Amino acid sequence: MTIKILKKHLMRREKRTAHFIFQLHWNIFRVFRVFRGVILMIETGKIQTLTIAKLVTFGAYLDAGTGNPSDNVLLPKNQLPPDAKPGDTLDVFIYRDSEERPIATCQKPRVQVGELAYLKVVENTKVGAFLDWGLEKDLFLPFKEQKFRVQAGASYLFAVYLDKADRPCATTALEPHLRTDSPYKKGDIVHGTVYMPRKGVGIFVAVEDLYAGFVPEQENFFPLSAGDQLQLRVINVREDGKLTLSTRQLAHKQMRDDAAMLLGVLEENDGDIPLNDRSDPEAIKRHLHLSKKAFKRAVGQLLKAGAIEQTEWGIRLKTPQSSPHHSQNDS
Repeated sequence: MTIKILKKHLMRREKRTAHFIFQLHWNIFRVFRVFRGVILMIETGKIQTLTIAKLVTFGAYLDAGTGNPSDNVLLPKNQLPPDAKPGDTLDVFIYRDSEERPIATCQKPRVQVGELAYLKVVENTKVGAFLDWGLEKDLFLPFKEQKFRVQAGASYLFAVYLDKADRPCATTALEPHLRTDSPYKKGDIVHGTVYMPRKGVGIFVAVEDLYAGFVPEQENFFPLSAGDQLQLRVINVREDGKLTLSTRQLAHKQMRDDAAMLLGVLEENDGDIPLNDRSDPEAIKRHLHLSKKAFKRAVGQLLKAGAIEQTEWGIRLKTPQSSPHHSQNDS
């Protein structure tokens, strides 16, 4: 019995030792890979200028800068300019092939590592999604990097990073990638892309696909989803540099737009709608995407212009008075 226990103990020790050796080798490999990458002066996921070291039948090898030909990076023949020769410099993008080897292409992707871009989802699979970023090999979006489930055929804003295997991948977690040093000030009109709507909180937005922005719930009057793009107004620049935004323009500009929209709604509904200044604010927001204050301003402008009239239960378009010519024809 004692011998059996001793054998089990020794087996456990051997397993722990083997696991320790494996982890040690793996960590050494990772350190070597990073160190080697520094020596090579080649950045995966970036466009860089490299020199042709050697032409071969299947392409060209680009100088990695180590003095060791085995470190050089392959540029496939279909990417090689027809008049290329050793010593020429080329602007190339470096990524990983299917066997995780660094490979070069003269194609320029829509986004590089460390940047953000608005990309289309090509396909959803069991392991994640694939995005069109302008290269033959689509960009991988792992499931764990999807803060919401993306839909094939739709476009969203993504950031690109290098995973543990040194491969460019995409993520919808944009907060760490957005800057807070925007040049914008209160009152500026900016372009925004929604990347995370949160019910009861507001809408997180990337301003100009670069800076951190947020639309509080009380400043949003439209149903918005991830990937939506729209014009926004800066209402505050916070101390941390993030922008507080609104979907609405300044009151005097917005009033004209709201009045025009209200006229359109009336025309689409046979000239009347069951809303007035006594209506519930939530009903107004639900049907017109306006605050009650904005609704009353638009109604006031249309009343002043003589375009509408109020009724006990709502508002309606004014019916033009018949002209003398019309009266003669009717008689």
